[in-house]
Amino acid sequence: MGLGNFFSSAWRTLKLTRKSDKEEFMLYLKLVVLGFGLVGAIGFIIYFVASTLMLFAGIANTGTP
Repeated sequence: MGLGNFFSSAWRTLKLTRKSDKEEFMLYLKLVVLGFGLVGAIGFIIYFVASTLMLFAGIANTGTP
């Protein structure tokens, strides 16, 4: 697939697109925010569980020799 073929295909795809209305945009925005929140929550839970396990295992630096 050459570069000219790629631009031709991209141009055909862009001609088929349309601007979404406000209701559709808000739906996409809600889904993206929900996705970010879900990924952030999963990351926080993993970090919290790992740090708690390290604390109980005595691996964490408590500041005492």
